[in-house]
Amino acid sequence: MEQPHLLIVDDDARIRALLQKFLQRSGFFVTAARDAAHARRLLEGLEFDLVVLDVMMPGENGIDFCRDIRARLGVPVLLLTARGETSDRISGLEAGADDYLPKPFEPKELLLRINAVLRRTPVAEARVPTHKVLHMGAARYDADRGELWLHGTLQRLTATEAQLMRVLAARAGSVVSRTELVEEMSRGPEPLQERAVDVQITRLRRKLEPDSRQPRYLQTVRGAGYMLATDGGAA
Repeated sequence: MEQPHLLIVDDDARIRALLQKFLQRSGFFVTAARDAAHARRLLEGLEFDLVVLDVMMPGENGIDFCRDIRARLGVPVLLLTARGETSDRISGLEAGADDYLPKPFEPKELLLRINAVLRRTPVAEARVPTHKVLHMGAARYDADRGELWLHGTLQRLTATEAQLMRVLAARAGSVVSRTELVEEMSRGPEPLQERAVDVQITRLRRKLEPDSRQPRYLQTVRGAGYMLATDGGAA
């Protein structure tokens, strides 16, 4: 059975990282967005089974964004907020949210609520599987098949490169630290040492970037790690 694909939208980087790690370990395919604008670009290019959306964000807040999602898409929405007042819960539900969880919360409760929403969403269960494809200029990455194409030509990836691309694609638009990459890669067929991360990134750039010396999509975030940036287009 295909892993449900969740979109986490929260402006707090620490919370995003914690939720992403917890939900990935709980068996979900997880992508994270830092705000509504970022999430909107991801929704335009990827298929999601559920959006976990923080209400209190700078710019467009979660309730307004939820209302916009509901007007255009059928994906269910679970709202997270520091507010627990009845009026806020009502506002969220009126905006079309499928459930509402006040902060702080236990991760296990979030997991139970996510599974409950997914169980009662027949559209997600009956949907014909579609491929999750990330677009990066002349390159595209089929996340389900683990295939990287450049100018219409399939790129041959080593086992390590394929695993690295899979980890970065699952967190497209978010920074992944070298330590996190090592942790994720240790589950793959060829465990990666931290000192080898930079070498593998360089090799992957040669197969992805139009100019590997000036990377546009597989970016180095100084002092933080690496990030896979996409154009957000659909196949």
